[in-house]
Amino acid sequence: MSGHSNWSKIKRQKGADDAKRGQVFTRVTREIIMSAKEGGGNPDANFRLRLAIQKARDANMPYDNIDRAIKKGTGQSSEGNVFAEITFEGYGPKGVAILVETLTDNRNRTVQEVRSLFTRLGGSLGAAGSVAWLFDTKGVIQVDANEKEAEDLALVAIEAGAEDVKVEKGYIEIYTTPKDLEAVRKAVEAHKPVASSEVAKVPKTTVNLEADDAEKVVAFLEHLEELDDVQRVSSNADFSESAMEKMKSAA
Repeated sequence: MSGHSNWSKIKRQKGADDAKRGQVFTRVTREIIMSAKEGGGNPDANFRLRLAIQKARDANMPYDNIDRAIKKGTGQSSEGNVFAEITFEGYGPKGVAILVETLTDNRNRTVQEVRSLFTRLGGSLGAAGSVAWLFDTKGVIQVDANEKEAEDLALVAIEAGAEDVKVEKGYIEIYTTPKDLEAVRKAVEAHKPVASSEVAKVPKTTVNLEADDAEKVVAFLEHLEELDDVQRVSSNADFSESAMEKMKSAA
């Protein structure tokens, strides 16, 4: 599970500017719209919508924005476009496996943008199923915590049903089955606020990368995440400590 943790750690180190916060709002809004469209506008009866709303709250999205997105998804508002989900599978530099999940109102545009980026940066797109089998779908919870807190929270999470806990410097990452994500989050939140929680793709095995190769892969992943239609990028890259330190100093 180190691939997810390393990539998320790098993003934490780089921080989030206002432009990226706006991008987060756009992605969460689209997720709420799709969730409401597929499963209805009642969060109590729609697991995916509950997760999307929670993510919006974690990002400090105003309630009015959440409400408008739900209404768009359920057809109570004629505003906005119709979105479709497309997942791309392929390989980046050094054979790193990459999954790109998108929500788009223009399939041709999205396909062209993703394909162009893979080609330009030395990657290659594969057929459906060529990469997905390398990943498990897991609930992932991140909590900011010092060393003492991390030990206590790890025990709380495991007792609540977590499958695994990874302790990092300054925070912990908790892994659950998707169905146990909410219960574990609630148990942890009783002791400490949660920084984020989501259902994510976690690699079964990873590709270890050193300095220069790590920088190329990180640049590849960042370019993908900057595309407007991209919701989430997952990879099985695992960055060495020396590579992490180098990228941290350059951030």
